[in-house]
Amino acid sequence: MAYGDRSCFAELAEEFRRFAPEVVLDTTNYIERDAQMLMNTFRGIARRVVVLSSIDVYRAYGRLHYTEPGPPDPMPLTEDSPLREKFGEYDKVPVERTVMNDPALPGTVLRLPAVYGPNDGMHRLFMYVKRMVDKRPAIILDEAMAKWRWSRGYVENVAQAILLAVSDERSVGRIYNVAEAEALTEIEWIKRIGKVAGWEGEVIIVTKDQLPTHLDWKIATEQHWVVDTTRLREELGYQESVPQVEALRRTIDWERANPPSEPHPEYFDYAKEDAFLAELGSHQQG
Repeated sequence: MAYGDRSCFAELAEEFRRFAPEVVLDTTNYIERDAQMLMNTFRGIARRVVVLSSIDVYRAYGRLHYTEPGPPDPMPLTEDSPLREKFGEYDKVPVERTVMNDPALPGTVLRLPAVYGPNDGMHRLFMYVKRMVDKRPAIILDEAMAKWRWSRGYVENVAQAILLAVSDERSVGRIYNVAEAEALTEIEWIKRIGKVAGWEGEVIIVTKDQLPTHLDWKIATEQHWVVDTTRLREELGYQESVPQVEALRRTIDWERANPPSEPHPEYFDYAKEDAFLAELGSHQQG
C-alpha cells in the first residue's frame, strides 16, 4: 500500500472509525470516483469534510483555453459564477458536486488559485526569475498579455485559508474562492517580481504578430481569470499573514536555489529574443 493510496480507503474504514476524526481534509481529490470514495468511507465517521478544488472549475477557464465557446465571462468570478460544462479526465466540477450534495456528510470546498511559493512543483515564477538571474535586458510581452489578469496566492497564505475552513464551523456547506485580494496584470506581476529580485531590465510590449512564437501563451487573453474572495474574508475573517513582498522574496530565493530539472530550453530561446530586440531597436532608430 503506497502512501496516499486512495484504493485502500475501504479496508482502512475501521481504523478511521477508531481514530474518529471530526473533520477530514482531502487535498488530493481529482475525479468523481475519488470524491465518492471519500464520502462513502467517512459517512458516519466524521462530522464533515473539507475538499480542495481549483478556480479551474469556472467556465472562464474553458473560455480562456478555447474549450468552451462564447464571449468572455464577466470579472471577478464569485462562487456562484457559471462552471465549466466540458470536463477532462481529471476534473473538479463532479468532485465538488459529490461533496456538496451528500445529505449525511456536510462538505466545504475551497477553490484555490495559481499557488506560488517554495516547493512549487510547477515553478510558476521560474519563467521570469530565470531571465532576471540571467540578467536579460528585457522581458517581451504582447500588449494583450500585458493587460491580462490572473488570481494567485502565496502557499502559506493559502494554507492559512485551509486552516480556517477546517477549524471554523461557519464553513460548513460553503464554497470559498481563495486568492490574493488584488489580481495583478501580467506586466504588474513581472515588475513586482523584478523589483524584489533586483532586476534592472525592462518589460517591452509588442503587438501579437510581432511576438516571438516561443513567448506566446496561446490563451484567449480577453478572458481574464480573476476571482472574488469577499465571502472568505467576510465569513471566516481571512487575511493574508505574509505580505506579497515577503512572499515574492521567499519564492524567488527558492526558485534560484531549486531550478527545475527540465527547464524547457525552447522557452528560453535567448538568441531569438536578442535578434528580435536588435531588429526592434533598429526599427525604432530608423
